[in-house]
Amino acid sequence: MGIPNLTVLATGGTIAGKADSATRHDYRPGQIGIDEFLSLVEDLGIEANLKGEQIANIGSEDMSPEIWQRLHDAVSAAIVDPDCDGVIVTHGTDTVEETAFLLDLTLPTSKPVVLVGAMRPATAVGYDGLRNFANAMRVASDAEAAGRGVLVVMGDRVFAARDVRKTRTRGTDAFQGFPRGSVGLVTPSSLDWFGAPWRRSEAARFAFRADLPDVPILFVHAGMTPDYVERLVVDETRGVVVSGVGEGNMPEPVRKALAASGMPVVRASRVDEGLVDREPEDDENRFVAARALNPQKARILLQMLIAAGEVEPAAIQRAFDRP
Repeated sequence: MGIPNLTVLATGGTIAGKADSATRHDYRPGQIGIDEFLSLVEDLGIEANLKGEQIANIGSEDMSPEIWQRLHDAVSAAIVDPDCDGVIVTHGTDTVEETAFLLDLTLPTSKPVVLVGAMRPATAVGYDGLRNFANAMRVASDAEAAGRGVLVVMGDRVFAARDVRKTRTRGTDAFQGFPRGSVGLVTPSSLDWFGAPWRRSEAARFAFRADLPDVPILFVHAGMTPDYVERLVVDETRGVVVSGVGEGNMPEPVRKALAASGMPVVRASRVDEGLVDREPEDDENRFVAARALNPQKARILLQMLIAAGEVEPAAIQRAFDRP
């Protein structure tokens, strides 16, 4: 393979952030534009042809369906461009796992698509953004990255979109994967995959939609009463994801209120790691077990299923069981 042609789509985040001092903790995300960022990358001396586009320049807490639409359109165009070998998306770390999972569900696996961010702004001592980006370039340039779905590169590790999750508020080792840890190790000069691609030549699982149905997340806590359900479930609500205690558990009055709602309900867990399996009451309540998906990813998958017209618990469960 010759010099790779990579499309870089920028959305902002800490990787494009700045502070007034190299030692300040507070900073402003999304301050560096794509042209300035790529000029910093050029100084690394890595052989690649980079084509940049600014999709947004925000902190990822402000990610929205409208920005997702623009990003999806841009990634889709890059994938079908014969002159593009791979796509890199720069993104804030707070919601990168949600954007990655959404793209993973709505894109084919024909070319590498890699999301990357940073835990420290560009002005900070020990800025990790350029190393993470160099690693992302290595992954996006590798033909073996295709067929693995959308990937996230952080801290010298490669994660699958379905597995990745942010587990720390600070530090460059803030990301982990579950149930798989990382699917590869990467540095600017090396890349090692753990196993062969598992989704070769797979079409998009869902059509992308920006007008996804309303699916709130109900966070369970001690002392919770069923009136929380009444306040959360409104006329526009089409489904609910429960961020339950332990293995997706909730107080019995809350369970009864959700079962009586008649809408799809997915039991996930507020615990960082662990499977949520079906329990005997799920059949009667018509609930779905989230399995390995955390609440925020379970919400996206449920939205996609409802938008596609799927509301039967058994069919929804099969989608959650699928790797």
